Amino acid sequence: MTLRRSSSTARDDILTGRTSLGIELGSTRIKACLIGSDPSHVLATGSASWENRLEDGLWTYGLDEVWGGLQEAYAALVADAHDRYGVRPETFGALGISAMMHGYLAFDAAGELLVPFRTWRNTNTAVAAAELTELFGVNIPLRWSIAHLHQAVIDGEEHVPRIASVNTLAGYVHEKLTGVRVLGVGDASGMFPIDSATGDYDAARVASYDELVAGRLPSPLTDLLPVVLPAGAAAGALTAAGARLLDPSGALGAGIPLCPPEGDAGTGMVATNAVAPRTGNVSAGTSIFAMVVLERPLGGAHHEIDLVTTPSGDSVAMVHCNNGASELAAWAGLFTRFAAAVGAPVGDDTAFGALFREALTGEADAGGLLVYNHLAGEPIAGLTEGRPLLVRAPASDFTLANLMRSQLYGVFGTLALGMQTLTGEGVELDRMYAHGGLFRTAGIAQRFLAAALGAPVAVGEAASEGGAWGIAVLASYLAHAGDVSLGEYLDRSVFASAALIVADPDPADVAGFSAYLHRYRAGLAIEAAAVAAL
Repeated sequence: MTLRRSSSTARDDILTGRTSLGIELGSTRIKACLIGSDPSHVLATGSASWENRLEDGLWTYGLDEVWGGLQEAYAALVADAHDRYGVRPETFGALGISAMMHGYLAFDAAGELLVPFRTWRNTNTAVAAAELTELFGVNIPLRWSIAHLHQAVIDGEEHVPRIASVNTLAGYVHEKLTGVRVLGVGDASGMFPIDSATGDYDAARVASYDELVAGRLPSPLTDLLPVVLPAGAAAGALTAAGARLLDPSGALGAGIPLCPPEGDAGTGMVATNAVAPRTGNVSAGTSIFAMVVLERPLGGAHHEIDLVTTPSGDSVAMVHCNNGASELAAWAGLFTRFAAAVGAPVGDDTAFGALFREALTGEADAGGLLVYNHLAGEPIAGLTEGRPLLVRAPASDFTLANLMRSQLYGVFGTLALGMQTLTGEGVELDRMYAHGGLFRTAGIAQRFLAAALGAPVAVGEAASEGGAWGIAVLASYLAHAGDVSLGEYLDRSVFASAALIVADPDPADVAGFSAYLHRYRAGLAIEAAAVAAL
């Protein structure tokens, strides 16, 4: 993926609507991405920042923040297109919405939100997740929508009898834009288990759940959940009211077709061309997760592994960690502030670049330092809450280089624990791609991830803006779905000439990370004690 600075083709694409717009609501940024008749090229981008907050013990965002952020990101994209090409887009060939997966948005019959949005980050659903895992015979993670719904049922929450629909964030935005309540199969697979043979919610498990909660929910489960659609399916069109929600200026016209709304895991797979068996990707942001497309079913259920799907419905093993790069960013902010305090201010990118490069000179095992990036609970590690920690022994070599290497290792620590489970299942990979802002500084986080996984890691030009571009590509696929599969479309039209940088595992890094992970696993008792004490 490249950003085209100026081109008569780009201008013509914008004026004639031969474009696709993708918008993704991530954990800290809402990104908009515009592509033209060549889906491998980005014409314009826009973004807005937002942040979750802890209210009454639950992580949430306000719905007013959703629309304020969407409008800001969209306006920034329009301004960027005008700056580059002298034209403002007023229509698009297709549009797609993506967002962070899972969580709980429950609405009444009038479409009013019943309780504040409960995001994927919440870990108050342990009782429900355990009961459902036993009932279904597959792992149901704490963050899944069905776990949130069932916990509300178990707790007898006042709003439960009034629930008319439950949705994800992407599904909610899509419904407001189109009036159609549907969900891409990848995002739906983070609500409730999917049967890959039918591409729909697993009918036997739906029936068992309806029997379990008989009399405690106002409707059968499938009446509450969105309709499931695969990539390339028609998913409604932008209404006049929806156009005003995105663009209050009134310039954006209605009637634009939308692709099925997807989760950030699915758009990450698309943005890294990891939708075929034996491929996978790692996405690093506020959370970090790995997706591996399976050749065959796993031998058993594992609490470290979620079973989800690609946007086309193929089975995927997902290792999801609630905590990604936020603690690393906090430390970088500390050093940025120090630079400003001594009269030598630097920008964020400069600070990150310098600190990452310093990590390269650290000892392979980070000098005995140990970092836990747990701002929130981490189910893979058996933690319902998090306490960020930096731990060192008196003999540890406490240098800036070792500190930064340990911070980067810490981002990948819990992920590595989960990936070891897939290795034990005999899952093999031909290629692993990485994307997310963590990989903007070329080659460094990528190198350490290769050591953590013990496998080559590729990063492409879409690494830092992958999700919004991924949903734009899914929107562009609408016009081609009748002719080729999603995998063929990506291979032939999107990635045919893609430039990739591949980092092979360095033996010294692999040994160093292995030693670090041994300490990390043993030190989880320290993290648990901190949660209990603080």
